[in-house]
Amino acid sequence: MGYAHAVQADLFDPHPRESDKEESAFGTINVKEARLTPTPVFDAYWRFAAERQEIFFRRHRRYNSPRLTDDPVLAEFKFTNAYRASDRVSQYLIREVIYNDAYSNDPSEVFFRIILFKIFNKIETWDALVGELGVPTWSEFSFDLYDRILSQRKADGLRNYSAAYIMPSAGRVFGHSLKHQNHLRLLEWMFASDFPTKLSQCETMEAAFRLLLSAPSIGAFLAYQYVTDFNYSELTNFSEHEFVVAGPGALDGISKCFAGRVDVPAETIIRHMYDNQDGYFGALGLDFRSLWGRRLQLIDCQNLFCEISKYSRVAFPDIAGVSGRTRIKQRFNPKTNPPLPWYPPKWGLNASIRTDLNL
Repeated sequence: MGYAHAVQADLFDPHPRESDKEESAFGTINVKEARLTPTPVFDAYWRFAAERQEIFFRRHRRYNSPRLTDDPVLAEFKFTNAYRASDRVSQYLIREVIYNDAYSNDPSEVFFRIILFKIFNKIETWDALVGELGVPTWSEFSFDLYDRILSQRKADGLRNYSAAYIMPSAGRVFGHSLKHQNHLRLLEWMFASDFPTKLSQCETMEAAFRLLLSAPSIGAFLAYQYVTDFNYSELTNFSEHEFVVAGPGALDGISKCFAGRVDVPAETIIRHMYDNQDGYFGALGLDFRSLWGRRLQLIDCQNLFCEISKYSRVAFPDIAGVSGRTRIKQRFNPKTNPPLPWYPPKWGLNASIRTDLNL
């Protein structure tokens, strides 16, 4: 609470009200030169982050209870983790695709595996390719072979792409009738344009983002997601708090967190949340447990706006955002205990995880 008291006078209304579902605990907050009026969704953003992180720890500590949370919305519906790198697909990417000891550490091969995995963003698709090819490699890449495998999956009624976000077809650029065919050509285009070398030469995350943005059909949202994924590897070593891009879900979440018109760039608001997270958690009396000392990063604060956008559809149905969406599609149904979390070695977290989780 000490940090909250120290920043309170400059950060937000010095006399916060008791929070409830009807109004925010904060009268106004200062973001740069703007003074914004939070809604109760703003308070829920922090409560969601703290409770979603508790669910993460409860699952890994094999919490002996039929319910992982008393929050009815979190108990019923599926949400991503407070930390993006803790999500199932990110964990698989880090452990099985990037740092798999059976795979080559050659930068071109690491680049190939990451972009191949992320184009589809689906574990089952990667497993199918591995099952047919062994280790997918750029040195042995064949458009026809990969097309045959992916086309057969499609013919069998299997999804090659994750539903997590929309992947543009790139058909206008590469001219194929099937989406995956265009994306295989996109892979070839990236290598013909020497993307692995250019990425490794980028000095900032923003420069790497702009490189990826220059690829056909890759928009700002995907470019930011991809640069974050590349940064899990040793290809780059950017700080996750140096750059952020707000996706559509985050824009909707921001619009729900503040009343009236918000004339502040979304990225400025996300950085405000990152910079002042300790103060807000403290002011709300929340004991947020970080990721073994790693604070929420800009990518996590961005994602949390997306998740609170979904959460509020049920918890705060009268607070409309800009997307017009009113339902949450996916239900929370954990079938098995998750594997022990494992993060990029350069973060320095893995040594303490097993001991801390008493495993």
